[in-house]
Amino acid sequence: MKELIDQFLEHLRYERNVSAHTLRNYSSDLEQFLQFLTADGKRTAPDVSEIDHLTIREWMAALHTAQKSKRSIARKLATLRTFFQFLVREGMLEMNPAKLVSTPRLEKKLPKHLSIEDAIRFIESPDPETDLGKRDRAMLELMYATGVRVAELTTLNLADVDFRNQLIRVTGKRRKQRIVPFGDPAGEALRNYLKVREKFLFNAPVSKRDEEALFLNYQGTRITTRSVGRMVDKYIRLCAGMHNISPHALRHSFATHLLDSGADLRDIQELLGHARLSTTQVYTHVSMEKLIEVYDKAHPKA
Repeated sequence: MKELIDQFLEHLRYERNVSAHTLRNYSSDLEQFLQFLTADGKRTAPDVSEIDHLTIREWMAALHTAQKSKRSIARKLATLRTFFQFLVREGMLEMNPAKLVSTPRLEKKLPKHLSIEDAIRFIESPDPETDLGKRDRAMLELMYATGVRVAELTTLNLADVDFRNQLIRVTGKRRKQRIVPFGDPAGEALRNYLKVREKFLFNAPVSKRDEEALFLNYQGTRITTRSVGRMVDKYIRLCAGMHNISPHALRHSFATHLLDSGADLRDIQELLGHARLSTTQVYTHVSMEKLIEVYDKAHPKA
């Protein structure tokens, strides 16, 4: 079983080109399933051909008993479906047992986003007189201007930025690339940051410097998604009245504000890098809520 999992992970890494984050999730989910199979004193996992839908349902029940969220359980089931489908395709199984297990019904949550006023207030909260403030302002401006995911932001290289045409080349999920424009405020913030980027770079030993990375931490190495999360939390605390805002909220705000201003949904899909239009359509629900609110306030017969 362990060898088959390793083969599957290699397939994801080299053939499907999934991100490191996605690969970690698959690996973690399958390791947990393997631990479940070898629990209760069992020394080895059963042969993969002996695993049926009842075994998978038992694991789902165990996760529910352990108070795992429905979203987490659904993700782990999706991992098993992909894993067993790989084994079917490779001729190691005749059928996918995970397909016979129903996905837990999830509550549809609308994405949290900021108003235009709050987005501007939040983005302008870093101190422009400090080196870190210049870097943080550039990151926040670029996230709101382009709607990039945090993982995409941290993997940006200096060569990915076209300052003349105000475009960035983004490498998204499954290594799919897209070109996204940015406006003058983001361009100005990036130029201000580049004036201090060299300082960050030379704080690191030559062997550890990341000359290619666009955004660096104070040690001169590529900034991480965790660091971006801490940075967002820092400025949320400085903005009165804001709470429970994640870095992803700027991406949601980007999409919602574009849609509210009349942008075409398919154009927004392209800018966000969504593979399916249905993923982007969640923002139509957000805008519909706003539309109903405006109607209720403005219409004399509402």
